[in-house]
Amino acid sequence: MGIHVIKLPDVGEGVAEAELVEWMIEIGDNVMEDQVLAAVMTDKATVEIPSPVIGKVTWLGATIGDTVAVGSPIIRLDVDGAGNAKADATHLAKEAPKTETKAAPAPKAQEKPKAPPKADIKSVAPPNAAMSGAPRKEGESPLASPAVRKRAADAGVDLRRVAGTGPASRITQEDLDQYFEHGSSNGAGRGRAADPGVKEIQIIGLRRKIAEKMTISRSRIPDIVYVEEVDVTALEDLRARLNTEKKPDQPKLTILPFLMRAMAKAIADQPQLNSLFDDEAGIVRQYGGIHIGVAAQTDGGLVVPVVRHVEARGLWECAAEVARLAEAAKKATATREELSGSTITITSLGALGGIVTTPVINHPEVAIIGVNKMQVRPHWDGAAFVPRRMMNLSCAFDHRIIDGWTAAIFVQRIKTLLENPAMIFIED
Repeated sequence: MGIHVIKLPDVGEGVAEAELVEWMIEIGDNVMEDQVLAAVMTDKATVEIPSPVIGKVTWLGATIGDTVAVGSPIIRLDVDGAGNAKADATHLAKEAPKTETKAAPAPKAQEKPKAPPKADIKSVAPPNAAMSGAPRKEGESPLASPAVRKRAADAGVDLRRVAGTGPASRITQEDLDQYFEHGSSNGAGRGRAADPGVKEIQIIGLRRKIAEKMTISRSRIPDIVYVEEVDVTALEDLRARLNTEKKPDQPKLTILPFLMRAMAKAIADQPQLNSLFDDEAGIVRQYGGIHIGVAAQTDGGLVVPVVRHVEARGLWECAAEVARLAEAAKKATATREELSGSTITITSLGALGGIVTTPVINHPEVAIIGVNKMQVRPHWDGAAFVPRRMMNLSCAFDHRIIDGWTAAIFVQRIKTLLENPAMIFIED
């Protein structure tokens, strides 16, 4: 036997450390070659660490939430042969304990047969089994199937007040029956019970990165928020027609590609909006390439995939890239490069967008464009109120770099382009 040490690999881009966000193994586990052992996060990208060898886990060098330097030992494996040798898969199979079933010896003639074991009475709970006011310790989570949880929720029953008679104190349907029949000792019965529990959730991984980023943005950037109403009736008519006539290989158009093209034309007139402010060095870096970050909600939290060089992309190209990046973000397969490098950001909550929002600038950018939900509203056309499809843009600007007048001109230019969508396609 030998020992194989797995170190945190170099994940590229000059990254010196990463945060451990998940273990897929425990001490004592047998692992195969290429089996994923852990996941670490650097910036916003999650990287999986596979095993290069077959072996048995004997040591884990970090806990969830720890920041680990590149090259630091994180896992030790017992392997067959030298420390760097790959073990034979059959070796681990040989180590697995074999289970043999042997017939019980017949009792000797002189001995009385032993009495049969008592029946397992776990599943037959006494009538007062479900009446024990607090059948588990405070903070202990009850085990129950989804069907049991739904039944309890529908009845307003706190499962922490129900004693479980199943394996590992799992609560069964029979336990609920007992609870409903006899109630609880504190008289709560089937009513709602007070919840004294406090759940502590460690902030790790993407959620920690988001917290750090938002703290930097709010603590450093004195922003100005500018809200404008936009009539998108003509734009929505055009979008619907283009989607009807699109080719099979073309993605469905949302409002985002139109907004991205409008932003590119507005930035051409006001390039200072496409900048990053290094406030520590006191330098504004104004970029020629327009790299628009599109905030996307995932199961793990908010990420910002980046559509690069929007100034050189057409409407359908923008739509295709947004769709590709959104799918990669949803599946957590987006690379570090795809999640960094934006020069200005769009944020949208779709149908949940509300009437007005106050978006947080993606530091060190100087502007963010917030899209609110569309609504049919009465609009005065000079002679009468007519129904129009309206949408608000809620935009924030770094007031250290962008004055209110400059911000207003920028948003008004975008408004004009969206209200007259044919202008988006006119080449300057």
